[in-house]
Amino acid sequence: MTAPDASDSPYQRALGERLAQLHPKTAWYFRTIPPGQVGRGTGVFTRAGSPHRWLRPVFLLAERWGVAFAGREYDVPFRIENRTRNGRTVSVRHFELPGRTWTMTDSVSLLPGRVLRTEIGPGRTAVCTFDIDARDGAVVLTVRRVGLRFGRLRVAVPSALGIRLGLVERWDVERERHHVNMTIDAPLLGRVYEYTGFFEYAIESETP
Repeated sequence: MTAPDASDSPYQRALGERLAQLHPKTAWYFRTIPPGQVGRGTGVFTRAGSPHRWLRPVFLLAERWGVAFAGREYDVPFRIENRTRNGRTVSVRHFELPGRTWTMTDSVSLLPGRVLRTEIGPGRTAVCTFDIDARDGAVVLTVRRVGLRFGRLRVAVPSALGIRLGLVERWDVERERHHVNMTIDAPLLGRVYEYTGFFEYAIESETP
């Protein structure tokens, strides 16, 4: 296998030889997107948001920061754009919620030890680190740490709270679609937030 380049996708560099363990469609999704091109996906989240109405004030703040939207919706159309820039994967997701479009951006980089760092929101308010693995042809991300950033102030979410955040992305052979499942769970509360659904994806030129 060719040695990874610092400008390659952080997912590709983190997986290394494990990239060969993924389904070819999933491996293709996480590879480097060449300069001048963009990965565009369209699909539907069958479930998205938080099932706990009493947490709505918290998610209203998260929505303002561009981290998570407030509410619970089903069959939500969405669009995603992925780019590889200077060794980072930069993604923009548009959720077509009832009466409005909510946008979430994130930037993923690679840390030593094949650990991924994700910064979410236009102000990069939420910062998470993840371990990445290949299981049964799918990419599995498991959170290590979660933190919030407000200007120069850094706030780490205590690990003692037991918050579990993970993402599984795989190729669904029957539907011939990519499937993504992102979940946040907490002790006693169970599922706190999620989005799960199917989408089609293509890598295209930035300009027609």
